[in-house]
Parts: sequence; structure tokens; C-alpha cells
Amino acid sequence: MSFSSLKGRNIIVTGGGRGLGKVMALALVQSGANVTVTGAKSPAQLDETVAEALALDAGGCQGVLADVADPESCARAVETARTAFGEVDVLINNAARGSRELYPGLAFGAKPPFWTADVAAYAELLLTNIAGPFLMTRCVVEGMIARKFGRIVNISTSRPTMVNQSAGTYGPSKTALEANSLIWARQLEGTGVTVNVLVPGGATDTALIPGENVGGRAVPWHPELGPEAEGFVKGLLPPAVMVAPALWLASDESAAFTGRRFVGRNWNPALPPEEAIKDAMTPTIEWPQII
Repeated sequence: MSFSSLKGRNIIVTGGGRGLGKVMALALVQSGANVTVTGAKSPAQLDETVAEALALDAGGCQGVLADVADPESCARAVETARTAFGEVDVLINNAARGSRELYPGLAFGAKPPFWTADVAAYAELLLTNIAGPFLMTRCVVEGMIARKFGRIVNISTSRPTMVNQSAGTYGPSKTALEANSLIWARQLEGTGVTVNVLVPGGATDTALIPGENVGGRAVPWHPELGPEAEGFVKGLLPPAVMVAPALWLASDESAAFTGRRFVGRNWNPALPPEEAIKDAMTPTIEWPQII
């Protein structure tokens, strides 16, 4: 799946050195977009993503070592994107920290007591997962409003994960991100800037999930089988479930949708987007229902 409007589009993907961010960034470059990927810790991962992207011989790509929890890093990342590719059209807020960083040696499925979490790691997770998207978005949104065009895509998690004991603080942090997404979408209504949420739809084969052989643990997934209950999968999903909806959300074709939530696993790329949307977009509720 590709969209002609993505050609030459300037896009930032935070956390683009690995996992979901890398997969989305490569797909966007393949579609002709110019993508800046950020990462907080590993220049080597960023270099690998950029090398793979440029080998596609399609759009442009560059990497920036930047921590989205730091305002100066965010400003530097955005300025780097502007210098290389022009004004930023699309921001995908993907960078996130998981609960395994709060509990060294955490095994998959374990339910560590919340009061035993490392305090510094707890604060860092909240800054990255909640403040990070805000700090990045504030750097680009006024320019988007001035140009009457912009796409903000916030990467979240499945609703069952938000109250899953094994997910710890990671789940609640994504709850806050989704609440912010709705507020932003309402405040930006009529400006040409949209804000939407995209989730994989279940546990996904990325480094956020403890274990070995990251990238080789996913089970075969066939979206033509139809939508299934969000958050309940047998095995790990491949990160590629994010590709088709991410391309659409970054394109002109998604202009009529804002303040909505899409499940990557339930998007069938074999269908036209107007059909795939029906299964992938979650129903709206008037008020948040957490408990």
C-alpha cells in the first residue's frame, strides 16, 4: 500500500532505531517520504535504520540522537529535520520506555509489586511516554497550523494492557497519552492538523517484550481473517501490522479523521483504505472508562 501524497513529505518518527518505529520509518521512506528517525541511546541502531532506508532508493532518511524527554533534544531534532527536508508535515510519536526498565531482570508475564519499582526509572518512563509526545508536538504544531496541514500520530497500546499488572506503569502512561490525544484533536479541529492514535492490537515482537531473539518471535498473522478482540493474541504480532495504517494516517487521505483510534492488527492491507478503516477504527465512547 502506498499513497502519492507521501512523496517528498517531511516526517519525524521518534524511537525509529528499532521495533515499531523502524518498521514504520522504512515503509514511509519506501513511499517516497523524507524521514528523520530519533533515538535516545543507540547511534548504531539509528545508523542501521538510515542505511536500510537509503538502500531503498526512494525517499530520504537521517538519524538524530535525541531524548524526547528533554526539551532541548526535541527542539534540536525538529530543527535537524527542517534543515534537511523543510517544514515538518508529520510527527509519529513512537518513542517509549517499558516497565522492564523499572524492574531489572523482569521476566515476561511477571507481576512485580508497583512499590518495588526503581524511582528514577519510574520518573524517566513517565517523562518519555507522556511528556515526550507533548514536547515533540509543541515544536512542530504551530508551523502545521500556519500551513493548515499536519498529521500527529501517537503510538499507544491495547486497552487491556493499560490495567495489566505485568505492564506496570507503561499501561497507565499510554492511557494518559490517549487522553492527551483527544484533547489535542479537539483543540486543533478545523486547523488542518489531525491527531490520531495507532496501536498494534496486542503484544508485539519488539524489545519492549523481555526475551531473546527479538525480531524473530512473531507468529504468522493474516489480517484477511478479520478483526479480533484487541489485546488478546496467541504469541507475538509482527511489527509490520503498523505499516498500512501508519501510511494512511500520514497521507492526505486521512484528512477527515481526527481524535480517533486505530488498531493495526485489524487493518487489512488487501482492502481499500475506506474498507480497512471499518475494522481498524475503534468505536468512540463519550467519556473515558478506566475502572
